[in-house]
Amino acid sequence: MPITQQQLLQILPNARPVAGVFVPALNRAMARFDISSPVRQAAFLAQVGHESGQLRALSESLYYKDAERVARMFKYGFDLNHNGLVDPAEIEDAKGYLRNSEKLANRVYGGRMGNGPEASGDGYRYRARGLIGITGRDNYRLCGMALGLPLLEQPELLEQPEFAALSAAWYWWDRGLNELADAGLFDRITRVINGGTNGQVERRQLWAAAKGVLCPSSI
Repeated sequence: MPITQQQLLQILPNARPVAGVFVPALNRAMARFDISSPVRQAAFLAQVGHESGQLRALSESLYYKDAERVARMFKYGFDLNHNGLVDPAEIEDAKGYLRNSEKLANRVYGGRMGNGPEASGDGYRYRARGLIGITGRDNYRLCGMALGLPLLEQPELLEQPEFAALSAAWYWWDRGLNELADAGLFDRITRVINGGTNGQVERRQLWAAAKGVLCPSSI
């Protein structure tokens, strides 16, 4: 069942400036990828709400000022041994990538997910975009094939509300998240999307709000 603008704003109040644009885009995307029940929609809206800053951030920002934070966040870029530890050399290395989103993206995403090496520029070109950040050349290729969009040539299309919503719904469907939502396995959905449990508290708060609006009988 389609959601209304009033319902969306009850779930994601900070989305007010863009709600009018996103309601029809979300409804089309959810219908296309079988996010059709209130239970599925509640989980989906909670997760995309967190991932996109309540629909306001459609492109990943890699502008950071703290070298230690960068070294800790981006293990594949700075911890060459992937041992989970951060040493002073890694922090010193990260200092050269502060306050420069393009340079940092090319470092941390270069040579991964189908991207060329750091110098290719693929890391920044195929940085996370959409309501659930599609990241890396391989994922842009697969998403573009599924949606019939030239995403390898025009990755910025995922910054448009229509395609931001569609790409998120495709990702959700492709990874079997409808079935996890049906089973109430919200934290497993978080791990699929995030690779861990980052933002778990806010995600669960948004999920509770979404269930209260869309499926109150389950509360």
